This record gives sequence, C-alpha cells and structure tokens, in this order.
Amino acid sequence: MALDRTDVDKIAHLARLAVPEAAKDRIAADLSNILALMAQMGTVDTSGVEPMAHPLHMTQRLRPDTATEPDQRAHFQAIAPRTEDGLYLVPKVIE
Repeated sequence: MALDRTDVDKIAHLARLAVPEAAKDRIAADLSNILALMAQMGTVDTSGVEPMAHPLHMTQRLRPDTATEPDQRAHFQAIAPRTEDGLYLVPKVIE
C-alpha cells in the first residue's frame, strides 16, 4: 500500500500533529515502507507458534517478603490527632 501526501495530511490531522510540507513526501515513503513490512510479516505462517506474553523467557527475581523496618504503629498512632480501632481519623473532604 503506497501512501501519498494527502494520506499523510489525514493521518497528521487525526493524530493532531503538525507536519512540515517539506517532510510529507519522506513521511509518506516511510509509512509506505512500514505498511509493506507489515504486509510481508502478515504472510508468514505462524500456525505452529505458541503466542508469547514477552519475547524473553525470563522470570522476575523477587526479594523475600520480609519486614525490613520495625513496627512503629503504636508510636505513630500515639502522636496522631485522632485514631480509632487502629485507624487514622481524618476530616471529611468530599460532601
């Protein structure tokens, strides 16, 4: 599929982009090349290929889920203006 200047104008309008007149022919050629590559990729037989969520088969290294700070809840609630049943009470903001 070959694009021309009018197609670039339409795409730029939809994307709310300002494209300089001097660059429209180059952009049309670049977009045409991208669409040609996508059409070529669409012809590849992928019937035996399992879909991937990520191109790299990696697992995320996670740190152990352990507390690294001492529990200071009682101290912080003691200096809070208002608490009730272990919760902080704050003024109502939204009516």
